[in-house]
Amino acid sequence: MSTTTSSPTDAELKARHRAMWASGHYDRVAREVIPSLGRRLVEEVDPRPGERVLDVAAGTGNAAVPAARAGGRVVASDLTPELLDLGRADHPDLDVSWEVADAEALPWPDASFDVVTSVVGVMFAPHHQVAADELLRVLRPGGRLGLVAWTPSGFIGRLFATMRDFVPPPPAGVQPPPLWGDEDHVRSLLGDRVEDLSLVREHVEVDLFRGPTDFRTYFRDNYGPTLVAYRGIADQPERVAALDAALDALAASADEGEGRMRWEYLLVSGRRR
Repeated sequence: MSTTTSSPTDAELKARHRAMWASGHYDRVAREVIPSLGRRLVEEVDPRPGERVLDVAAGTGNAAVPAARAGGRVVASDLTPELLDLGRADHPDLDVSWEVADAEALPWPDASFDVVTSVVGVMFAPHHQVAADELLRVLRPGGRLGLVAWTPSGFIGRLFATMRDFVPPPPAGVQPPPLWGDEDHVRSLLGDRVEDLSLVREHVEVDLFRGPTDFRTYFRDNYGPTLVAYRGIADQPERVAALDAALDALAASADEGEGRMRWEYLLVSGRRR
């Protein structure tokens, strides 16, 4: 397995990641746009009462909350404490432990959990193999792994490709998040350590936005990566206008009528050998 290393560059990058996800209102995105993703993943991994469940890069609890409602003993972990605070405040009735943790250096012993999940979360860890190794390290043999990741060719994968020209390039060695939505990439990350591996492309139906401009302004104001992209060019009106036009064109290309869109994701499930 890969070993986790720490460097000033990594520390700075992760500090930026924390700030990015704390900006805007990701809780709104999780609650208003993609609430079904957590429920779908929990349905797939089927946590049983009393099982130990770890939700990695949990945000405000998209999967952690339904897993707890299914009876799991759930730990929701995330790099960004502000998101955990929101999840804790929104669900005071649930027995969920909200804990700050780096997906590339999880603070739990080997084989600590019966189920490990992540909903469009661990895909944003910069070093994919290190993160995959950590997911499997803390999962007991026979335990169930379940992941949801945006695909490169789906709408959110195309969103990141669109924004690429408007943000600084990532440090060397950092991999694009939507690669977690590529079947061959996931197979290479997990290797022979997972059996009964299932990789299925599905769609989430999105009908919140009235049209391209509504989508753009919502994501500009609420979704951390888009918000940070706009902040970085705020003093360049021509670049702002170009990003506006690019996002409007992207949303228009995905509009199936009256603002309805289908966003593709990869559903990954399997058992730890």
